[in-house]
Amino acid sequence: MNQPPSPLADALRAALGSPEAPVRITGALVLDGTGAPGTIRDVVVRRGRILDPAAAADPAAEEIVVDASGLALTPGFVDIHTHSDLTLLSDPVGHSKLLQGVTTEIVGNCGLGMAPLGAIPLPALRGVNSYLDRDPAVVADFPRLTDYLDAVAEVHPALNVGAFVAHIPLHAAVTGLADVPSTPEQVARIADLARAAIADGAVGISTGLVYAPLCFVDESELVALGEVAAETDSLFAWHVRDYIDELEDSVEQAIRIAERTGCRTQISHLQSVGRRNWASMARVLARIDEARARGLDVWVDMYPYLAGNAPLSQLLPGWVQSGGNAAMIERLRDPASRSLARAQMVAPPGSATTDEEIMIAACPDPAIARRTVADVAGSTGQEGIDVILDVLAAHGTAVQMVTHGRSREVLEEVLHHEACVVASDGSAMDPEGPTGREATHPRSYGCFPRYLSEHWEDPADAVRRCTSAPAARVRIPDRGTIVPGAVADLVLLDPDTLEDRATYLEPHRYPAGISAVIVGGTPAAIEGTPTGARTGQVLRSRG
Repeated sequence: MNQPPSPLADALRAALGSPEAPVRITGALVLDGTGAPGTIRDVVVRRGRILDPAAAADPAAEEIVVDASGLALTPGFVDIHTHSDLTLLSDPVGHSKLLQGVTTEIVGNCGLGMAPLGAIPLPALRGVNSYLDRDPAVVADFPRLTDYLDAVAEVHPALNVGAFVAHIPLHAAVTGLADVPSTPEQVARIADLARAAIADGAVGISTGLVYAPLCFVDESELVALGEVAAETDSLFAWHVRDYIDELEDSVEQAIRIAERTGCRTQISHLQSVGRRNWASMARVLARIDEARARGLDVWVDMYPYLAGNAPLSQLLPGWVQSGGNAAMIERLRDPASRSLARAQMVAPPGSATTDEEIMIAACPDPAIARRTVADVAGSTGQEGIDVILDVLAAHGTAVQMVTHGRSREVLEEVLHHEACVVASDGSAMDPEGPTGREATHPRSYGCFPRYLSEHWEDPADAVRRCTSAPAARVRIPDRGTIVPGAVADLVLLDPDTLEDRATYLEPHRYPAGISAVIVGGTPAAIEGTPTGARTGQVLRSRG
């Protein structure tokens, strides 16, 4: 049954229809994003900016008053680790992100991205980036990063969008997709492409050393990218080589590059997977603390869930993935190569078998999607590892998994670390459109409501980790705070009803408790429904 319009909704719709009128939001607990304690005070918005309430009175302008008593008013959430590169071109509203309060998405993470497109065929690049690619109708031919950003601007997104330049297309454009080390000349060309992308507006560089062909690169290429990040004051974001048994060495590599080059460093979705590795997180955080004490700019990000989401092909040895998706499938269909791959695969840590912690989330075969590997194995009489190999041989990188094996205590240790910001690692999706056809991780719909509802004991700090702190990491000015002069990206939420309602089996569910989302001073969503306003901006760095 439809709910009758509320006074809050009526006032916000009046503001939507009167873009020049000043809007005064009253009665809300204002958490301004700086980490300062919340206060109940007025916030005035006009022409997309926060005004000083004391100086905002204009006898000639009739204010629209929005009574937000009982609600909290925060800056819009700044999600600096997302994979919405192509989904936003399919769904410019960005439903799953907008309706959880995200007003800024930073794409191009984990080394995954579609620009710049070099000499390799576009289908091959799409194949290694299939994690991003949920709508085949989306055009993805971007010779330069600026072409990608222009394409985003042309669809008029409802939220703001910035981008890292991703390492996979940089490396593929010069060296290709095979297990071939880059020569010094090729490394220099890769660095030049990264430099050009930052000049085009990238906020930084991302790498993903678990993904082919990046699992084949040596440290000289990472040093070259770190040097570009340092000279342009851009962020270097790392999906490190391993989050399981070699987590400590993997984080050490990122710190080593930071120390050698001076680049600002972000370690993405920091986690330790498997019971046998949980104790390593204390040592990893201590190492990060030591680096920061020496003046290195090293931060981390994480999402508030005990399961991750990645391509199922991530379980394969690197050599199997050399050359791209088609080559990988061919090897898995060859009995000798498959047998060797099977022998080299490692069981997920924390489980007694190879499969009990893995759910096939997205798969072109509906008979397998949203089922655990153990369940499929039980119904077919196979071992779990053979189910995995069969599915990958049939569908390649199009298959995604949800994996468990994490500790609540370790997660909270990371989320409370002084250098941690909250980031979803999810994508903007429309459950009614092409991007909502397959299962995903609930973080795409509920990351920020989940985090805030679970950490409201210190709301000022929790909001800071979702707003001003991530905005500062990617050097986005005028966002992430509620101060005079800032862009009016705002969220009204009800702390008493705030809830992530998405689940691993039913991930396409919107959260509760988000009353309104305002982007650039314009209401973009009111009481769980997009308004149709698409006032988001493409945020280009000044590199």
